[in-house]
Amino acid sequence: MMLAIAALLVAMLLGAFVVVSRDPKSGRSKNDSSSAKKGAQVYSKAQVSLHNKRTDCWIIIKDKVYDVTSYVEEHPGGDAILAHAGDDSTEGFYGPQHATRVFDMIDDFYIGDLKQ
Repeated sequence: MMLAIAALLVAMLLGAFVVVSRDPKSGRSKNDSSSAKKGAQVYSKAQVSLHNKRTDCWIIIKDKVYDVTSYVEEHPGGDAILAHAGDDSTEGFYGPQHATRVFDMIDDFYIGDLKQ
């Protein structure tokens, strides 16, 4: 009986998590990068280069622009993230020092595309 109650409670919590993490307008997950791309801003390299400080840090990864300002202090590699602040960080991002989970995390910081 206790096992059934515990299973029901877990199922309810998981269901609540799914509902909370969905965008009410589209029904998609808030982290779904395809929904972020629809209204994506386009930034020039010159615009991105202005955001090159600890308190205002944008990076470029594979022609996509990310505002990682809120992550700078949490970055496990310390100030390494600032080495390419306001510039292209693709090579460093795909380096051997990063675990595969960073590929999922980066979508949370996506703000637009780099102007070609």
